[in-house]
Amino acid sequence: MTYQHGITLQENPTSIMSPVTSIAGLPLVVGTAPINLADITNVNKPILCYSYNEAVDAFGMSLDFESFTLCEAIKSHFVLFNVSPIVLINVLDPNIHKANIKDEKQTLVNDKCSLLTLGVIAPSIKVAIDGKPEPKILGTDYSVAFDTLGKCIITRIATGSIPVGAVLIINYDVLKASAVTANDIIGTIDPATDKATGLMLTDEIFARFRVVIGQIIVPKYSKLAQVVAVMVARANKISGSFKAIALADIDDSVASVYSKAPEWKNKNNYNDKSLLVTYGKVKLAEEKYHLSTQLASLICKTDIDNGGIPYVSPSNKPLKTDSLLINNNETFLTIDKANYLNGEGIITAINFIGGWKLWGSQTSAYPASTDVKDTSLPIRRMFNWLSNTIILTIWQKVDDPQNKRQIESVVDSLNQWLNALKAKEVILGGRLEFKPDENPTIDLVSGISRFHLYVTPPNAMRQLDFIIEYDPSYLKGIF
Repeated sequence: MTYQHGITLQENPTSIMSPVTSIAGLPLVVGTAPINLADITNVNKPILCYSYNEAVDAFGMSLDFESFTLCEAIKSHFVLFNVSPIVLINVLDPNIHKANIKDEKQTLVNDKCSLLTLGVIAPSIKVAIDGKPEPKILGTDYSVAFDTLGKCIITRIATGSIPVGAVLIINYDVLKASAVTANDIIGTIDPATDKATGLMLTDEIFARFRVVIGQIIVPKYSKLAQVVAVMVARANKISGSFKAIALADIDDSVASVYSKAPEWKNKNNYNDKSLLVTYGKVKLAEEKYHLSTQLASLICKTDIDNGGIPYVSPSNKPLKTDSLLINNNETFLTIDKANYLNGEGIITAINFIGGWKLWGSQTSAYPASTDVKDTSLPIRRMFNWLSNTIILTIWQKVDDPQNKRQIESVVDSLNQWLNALKAKEVILGGRLEFKPDENPTIDLVSGISRFHLYVTPPNAMRQLDFIIEYDPSYLKGIF
């Protein structure tokens, strides 16, 4: 130690920790994409996108939402609702989910020809001149590009060996989205390499991007019970710690009238506190969206409009639609029919006061469960958000000394945060306690410290009752 003479200073860590908040509604979308138009290696690779251009550069864009379900989410999120970010995983593998087109004959017009089938996998293209089987060379004899509609254009290179106006014989592979199965969406974890695919990648999102997933959606495939079971399992425990909600759709080709929807929901066991169940598709012009897709975007929009805190229900907020489709038929649910669905834990859309709105604030656990934290959509999401925020904030305390100073630091920090939330009316009240009766000596000896959080987020004001009475005393006003 050097000789000291005078004044020295030392900085200690601040005893009150600032909360590290999560993006409450960040969606994870698993599905299929036209990656032949973008980076063809983006298979089972999570990508965090902050803009429409980022998403399209990574996965391509097609308005064929039935085949390419990620495009539906990209369009809804970035274009219709103008919210960001989103995490996307494509499971459509061009090495597996493909079909072969043999000997397609095309005549060059103005040195170009357009292949007939969409989804062309460019590296698979083989070009020859009719009657001459020798293959031509990409980059020397011809070039390949895609137009704005996703069609593949073959262009003759003037310095190459293809003559003007030649008749070409072209063989190529195309993406086959219909070959993607529920097992592809669910995914696996390879025991030899520990490499995950599909929904099994959920636990990697935080490690990759340092963001917490708030929602899991799988457009189209969430009508399959085996897929939803995994979505719920993932949502209830992400990365071993965090919580999210899963959004799923009722198969309206089976439940083709509203009265059949509850039976379908119960038969397929779509009943969980972490699951939101929607009924119907919404259509905007010619584009059809699963209601779960627009709900995910609307949740993000509602959170953003309310300071990023999920205490406000998305119910009775505007959707981006001009009609509701049940089994592809335009349908107008009356308020009584929509309320019947809500009473069975099903969210739908109505065209009532103020245009088309989302309708429903109950999780799918309703009405089987009576616990408000499990059945109320905004309260369930607030519990998730509070839990995730506490983990992000207090994680730095793990393995610190188990002493009074550290315990008080945790209690004081979170109580100040809860008081601030109460002042904003985000919660009605909350407190954190470290109670002796909940911390027996055997746990303390093992390094376990147990804190008790009491909190009351506001519920959605589901019903407003007014009493109207004729009061004859006002007749005196005539005189």
